[in-house]
Amino acid sequence: QVQLVESGGGLVQAGGSLRLSCAASGRTFSASAMGWFRQVAGKEREFVAAINWNRGNTYYADYVKGRFTISRDNAKQTVYLQMNSLKPEETAVYYCAARFVGGITTTEGNYRAWGQGTQVTVSS
Repeated sequence: QVQLVESGGGLVQAGGSLRLSCAASGRTFSASAMGWFRQVAGKEREFVAAINWNRGNTYYADYVKGRFTISRDNAKQTVYLQMNSLKPEETAVYYCAARFVGGITTTEGNYRAWGQGTQVTVSS
C-alpha cells in the first residue's frame, strides 16, 4: 500500500510563495502520474496540476498556469508544487494524489491514493 504525505503548507501573505512536497512511501512506488488538488472550505475539491511520473510532462488548471509549477524527484519519490503569486481565494487544503495506470488526468476519480492534505492560508 502506498502512503502519501504532504508538507510545506502554512500561512503566507498575498503575492507570496510556498512550496508543497508530497512524499510517497510503502510498497515499491509505481505511479504513472501524480496530481495536486485543492479544496476550499465549503466547496468541491478541484484540480490544480499533474505530472507524468516517467516522462515528466505536466498539465495545469488555467487558474494556476504561469504561477504554479509541479515537479518530481523520482529518486526521492516526491512530487512538489511551487506556488507563486498566491491569492487569498487560494486558501485551501491541498492534496496530492497518485495514479497507477494511465497518464495525466484532471479527474480525481482516476487517482487511487491520496494524502491527508496540507493547509495553505493566504492572507490579504
